[in-house]
Amino acid sequence: MILTIDRLGHLGDGIARGPAGPVYIPGLLPGEEVEGTLDGDRLIDPRIVTPSADRKKPPCPHARTCGGCLMQHASDAFVTAWKEGIVKGALAGQGLDAPFRPTHTSPPNSRRRATLAARKTKGGALIGFHAHGSDLIIPVPNCHLLHPDLLATLPALEALTRAGGSRTTELALTITRSLAGPDVAVTGGKDLDATLRMDLARIAESHGLARLTWAGETVALRTAPMQRFGKALVAPPPGAFLQATPQGEAALLHAVTEAVGDAKRIADLFAGCGTFALPLAEKAELLAVEGDSAMTAALEKGWRATPGLKKVTTETRDLFRRPLEPDELRPFDAVVIDPPRAGAEAQFATLARSQVPVIAAVSCNPVTFARDAKTLVTAGWHLDWVQVIDQFRWSSHVELAARFSR
Repeated sequence: MILTIDRLGHLGDGIARGPAGPVYIPGLLPGEEVEGTLDGDRLIDPRIVTPSADRKKPPCPHARTCGGCLMQHASDAFVTAWKEGIVKGALAGQGLDAPFRPTHTSPPNSRRRATLAARKTKGGALIGFHAHGSDLIIPVPNCHLLHPDLLATLPALEALTRAGGSRTTELALTITRSLAGPDVAVTGGKDLDATLRMDLARIAESHGLARLTWAGETVALRTAPMQRFGKALVAPPPGAFLQATPQGEAALLHAVTEAVGDAKRIADLFAGCGTFALPLAEKAELLAVEGDSAMTAALEKGWRATPGLKKVTTETRDLFRRPLEPDELRPFDAVVIDPPRAGAEAQFATLARSQVPVIAAVSCNPVTFARDAKTLVTAGWHLDWVQVIDQFRWSSHVELAARFSR
């Protein structure tokens, strides 16, 4: 059977019209003709008959097997248009439209944070990303996504897996590039005992890990794993949120800074460890609100250690259950809000009733962003512009920044 790909789904699968409904085929692009044996809503052993002009040879040797990247077979221009289309489609679903600024895409080998899967083997350790739609671990020694400093931690990760892993369970290894060296957090490993603690500490020392956290407990701290936010240096707690690439973070910060303009008092909601609050404090006073007390403590410590910043007040608060109310928002000239994937329905409802002149919104989920944007627009706000920030290159993940004004 020969099918023609009509469009891509949100997860990057090619979608064709089959005799009984949609057929989903990974690795295909719109306009391509593909031949294979139909099995339900899937095509077995697909063979491309007519390739798209947007098809390109994947730069990474692991692209066909690794599930870390889904779109290396497509041109950069195609991926950019596809991701912009996802955001525009989400907005259109809420009856919204907006001007779009040029998309910013992080370069290859720029990811400074990633979670790898690992399993102890008879001969050592297997470490990598899962294959697409599978639990199979694909080693990625020449990954084109990760920063070279992360790839350089593979010997340390292998040693950790051999020491604390097993052949029956899988470890999750979160590695973060810091100014002081690799920051590694491991879950799924053996329970800590005296012997394992000593082995892990030796591995951290011999491989130059800045910090090693095992099942939520810091077992080795050679030096604080600092991150720079503007002029400030911050040591995030283990597992704390961090933007995926420095280039993506810089693009988001530029968009947020432009959106808030000359605001003198800013509320930063879901502030994390200070990604936006600390750079903005170079010119404005900030209230930084975050639900995790360890992150607000790290933010405040970074602010106190940095001379020349304006006043930053931190508050630990669950903004899902206790959003800032309109009277609490009255003193501010602008709000920055960067919620998790679920969005911030309750907080946007109070923002809609507030008199804050400007909102700089950052989102990692176009669907919940569009839902929350609809709340503002219905209340009389204007969606001034949207910019896609593609930090997760070659994936289906979409991030964006936007400006709302009264």
